[in-house]
Amino acid sequence: MIHVYTGDGKGKTTAALGLALRASGHGLKVFIIQFMKNPEMMGDLYGEIQALRKYLPEIEIHSFGRAGWVRPGEATEEDKKLAKKAIALARKVIKDTKHQLVVLDEIFLPLHFQIITLKDILDLIDLKPPKKELVLTGRKAPPKVIARADLVTEMRSIKHYFDKGLAARKGVEY
Repeated sequence: MIHVYTGDGKGKTTAALGLALRASGHGLKVFIIQFMKNPEMMGDLYGEIQALRKYLPEIEIHSFGRAGWVRPGEATEEDKKLAKKAIALARKVIKDTKHQLVVLDEIFLPLHFQIITLKDILDLIDLKPPKKELVLTGRKAPPKVIARADLVTEMRSIKHYFDKGLAARKGVEY
């Protein structure tokens, strides 16, 4: 099946990681590719990456992104190069027979920033073998991807403590 977790609310990556945890618990091989997330920062900063490496090293996770934030219209050649590497790895892993669950975390972000194309994403979906689960996460999932998906969950922000000026908290937001 093809899963899409999208929307402006919190929980898209968390939902994908929960599915990865469940799949791994049943012996499925899981591969996660994170778009526009810096591998050094992610490993040192984000608890989910630390937990996967410590407790579930059989779940493979690869992050592609430079340090710092990318703003719309300000993508660099490095951003484009890293996104192309992530797409190339995704092609390989989606086609392989080793992994039963593939997560493409934040794949819609480089699309929104015009670093990758909608065709790149649709081509990845076309590569998916029938017995492989493919999860795509990120805000602003395009209608063509939503139409192709078997499951779409929209996380909608109703209320968030960030709106009160609270900062991200270790162990909760990262």
